[in-house]
Amino acid sequence: MERGLYIAASGMLAEMARQDQLANELANASTPGYKADRVSQKAFGDLLLSDSADGSVVGPLGSGAAIDKQQTDLRQQALRDTGEPLDLAIQGDGWFGVRTASGIRYTRNGAFTADAKGNLVDQLGNQVLGEGNQPIKVTDGTVDTSKVAVFKVANPVKQGDSYFTGNAGGKDTGEVRSGSLEGSGVDPARTMVDLMASMRAMEATQKAITTIDSTLQLTASQVGNLPG
Repeated sequence: MERGLYIAASGMLAEMARQDQLANELANASTPGYKADRVSQKAFGDLLLSDSADGSVVGPLGSGAAIDKQQTDLRQQALRDTGEPLDLAIQGDGWFGVRTASGIRYTRNGAFTADAKGNLVDQLGNQVLGEGNQPIKVTDGTVDTSKVAVFKVANPVKQGDSYFTGNAGGKDTGEVRSGSLEGSGVDPARTMVDLMASMRAMEATQKAITTIDSTLQLTASQVGNLPG
């Protein structure tokens, strides 16, 4: 492949991945307890160019770009009062535990409700866990926050739907508050700026590919017209 096309295409792929991440951030700008991601890009190793005639160094040539790493910002966000007794938030460190079909998952999204059996559940109908991983009963539309388990989770990893997996290790120090929800970790204004910057970078790589393609076509046509 022509090296310029490869470099431009790798940059486009990196920006496509970045745009997917930013679009997901915007979709969760109002999701309680959502933890935002931070994505960084890196350049592949440079190639050192030299003059074929005398071996003198011409300079480096980049060989493309890629997503370097994606990190989740786990810092607590501000709590907001909702007045709903089954809305819960953790002030401080810790996670709610939820029993799903795939096993126990952890979340900071405390937008809970009650199921038909009177158990505290999340928006997907999964039971919220109390001490000993037992279900929590809702009584007269309220819940005893002292019975809600606050899990200490090491190395949490996103699993979708505001769920995380990780190594649970006992009880954490956070305090459960009723009638409150933790805000989303997404800054919509910053995310929109980042998305527009990514779109401009994508347009630049598209123009580069178009220019290189036109140049190659012109070169091929001119070579084909040379006298034999």
